[in-house]
Amino acid sequence: MTAALSAHELIARHRSTLDQALEAIRTRAYWSPHPEHPKAYGENGSLDAAAGKAAFDALLGTRLDLGQPGTDDWVGGETSPYGIDLGVTYPHADLDVLLPAMKAGQRAWRDAGAEQRAVVCLEILKRISDRTHAFAHAVMHTSGQAFMMAFQAGGPHAQDRGLEAVAYAYVEQVRTPDNAEWTKPQGKRDPLAMTKQFTPVPRGIGLVIGCNTFPTWNGYPGLFASLATGNAVLVKPHPRAVLPLALTVQVAREVLAETGFDPNLVALAAERPGEGIAKTLALRPEIRIIDYTGSTTFGDWLEANARQAQVYTEKAGVNTVVVHSTSDYKGMLSNLAFSLSLYSGQMCTTPQNLLVPREGIATDQGPKSYDEVVADLAKAVDGLLGDDARANALLGAIVNPDVKARLDKASGLGEVALASREITNADFPGAVVRTPVIVKLDGAKPDAEAAYMSECFGPVSFAVAVDSVTDAVELLGRTIREKGAMTVGAYTTDSEVEQAVREVCLEEAAQLSLNLTGGVYVNQTAAFSDFHGSGGNPAASAALCDGAFVANRFRVVEVRREA
Repeated sequence: MTAALSAHELIARHRSTLDQALEAIRTRAYWSPHPEHPKAYGENGSLDAAAGKAAFDALLGTRLDLGQPGTDDWVGGETSPYGIDLGVTYPHADLDVLLPAMKAGQRAWRDAGAEQRAVVCLEILKRISDRTHAFAHAVMHTSGQAFMMAFQAGGPHAQDRGLEAVAYAYVEQVRTPDNAEWTKPQGKRDPLAMTKQFTPVPRGIGLVIGCNTFPTWNGYPGLFASLATGNAVLVKPHPRAVLPLALTVQVAREVLAETGFDPNLVALAAERPGEGIAKTLALRPEIRIIDYTGSTTFGDWLEANARQAQVYTEKAGVNTVVVHSTSDYKGMLSNLAFSLSLYSGQMCTTPQNLLVPREGIATDQGPKSYDEVVADLAKAVDGLLGDDARANALLGAIVNPDVKARLDKASGLGEVALASREITNADFPGAVVRTPVIVKLDGAKPDAEAAYMSECFGPVSFAVAVDSVTDAVELLGRTIREKGAMTVGAYTTDSEVEQAVREVCLEEAAQLSLNLTGGVYVNQTAAFSDFHGSGGNPAASAALCDGAFVANRFRVVEVRREA
């Protein structure tokens, strides 16, 4: 295969970006090569807003032919949470044809080396970035995110996470030199001398099992971590969110072909309605790495049964905020209200349980009782979402009927402090839009524990009254230990309380945010700086991203000979 883009050209084009990414993960300082603002696009070959929308519209009702081997059918069926039938169909694969074809290109990809693989991955990300506006509409109409969130989280933030994975993969692969001269003195005898070669060798085919809510943000780390470490990657999207990952596969295949590699190193596994091919794929002997985001039930099944593969899961947890005291009561309420409302709480990092001492908290506005804190938070959410246009921009749409069912059921679990209300989206009348519900629970009652110790994914939060801050810290630790947590928050002006919460999070390996009252929220993380999950509690077996996330996707094989 003739390369249209040489390794030299790619290194000249992308090496400086890779170096900046390597520096960013070292310093943990803010950096991103992907603009967050929609107006930044439209130059140097990228699509502006109008062109991106037109590109998305042109996809509707079409067949997305990726040129994959083994295609035996065409499947689809995505319906936007905003009420639009996408009508796009995708190749359905005969796995006995596709998987061997994917393995065929791995030798050349392995032999290319860490740097060339990294810059090919950066070229893929650059072309995805150029199409950010089109990807944003694809993410919006499969996940239910509002457009601006889909643009940022599904575009630049997802691309950042992919680049971050490439940077970590590169670091781990070049940690060992390609060649070494080894000499051992033998006293009066001649020294022993060896030459040694070390080669990063991929495990096999990586399987990315995509999620409905953040198809690119959660999909890109595993995809690019496996690809950059020499593995082929099969992408199995969620059946309600195929389009963003299918477009990703399309771009990856184009770049691989243009750079002289086998495009079958990246392929799509779309499924027929109800087919449920994830279990079948997960147990195939060719699959040696699995990246999964989704329910705890299936994540646990993968960890227990896909024994031939290295499995990385992001499952579910019960995210908790301890509210003890604050020096900025208004800022605390505003920050929490936004965190509970963003994307209708359909984030694995959204707070669920707010632990508040029943005797109340100390604030800069004087003491506030438990009832006052909960009522004031309800008012803050109401105020934030009082304008329907603003509410639609924050909430997006309910992604599936299960979320709506949990929301409807939540009001019967305790005293409702803030009732959910229906909001009409003028642009998309078919969208299901609901504001969050806040339910008051007594932490001392066993029937309440059944509610707050279970994940209730969606716009549902529980204000749990506890006897003391000591009880809150104890409950926090138990919740993380038994149920897991992607995020933990705490508000306190007391250094001893802060230290107690910090110690629990260190002991149980949970990421902690303290006293957030400004424009940073507990349910948001920044690539190159923040770790998403820890891999140390039941919510996830991996962190996005760290060395452990990439290092076991390859093995180093040594060839040695006498000098």
